[in-house]
Amino acid sequence: MEPLNIIYWTRFCLGILTGLICTVGWTFGLFTNFIEGLSMAIIIYILTYYVYKLQFFTKVKKTSKIFTTGIGTYFLTWIVAWALFFTLLTR
Repeated sequence: MEPLNIIYWTRFCLGILTGLICTVGWTFGLFTNFIEGLSMAIIIYILTYYVYKLQFFTKVKKTSKIFTTGIGTYFLTWIVAWALFFTLLTR
């Protein structure tokens, strides 16, 4: 599997995991508004960028692709997962 495909699909899974983390944080009062959850998602995304950069730096032609690959998928998956998990926990 190519490095950019690995990055894409792991960011998809991380979006789901981050949505779960934000739901649990909201449920237990760690987050009081949407901006704090969004900040958590951005921090996790940036941290994964550095992990991927260490892992795939020599395997990718343009290192900027490491940052941009899967960004839309990550945030869309995160918001959908957060809404889904939040709905399931508050019913």
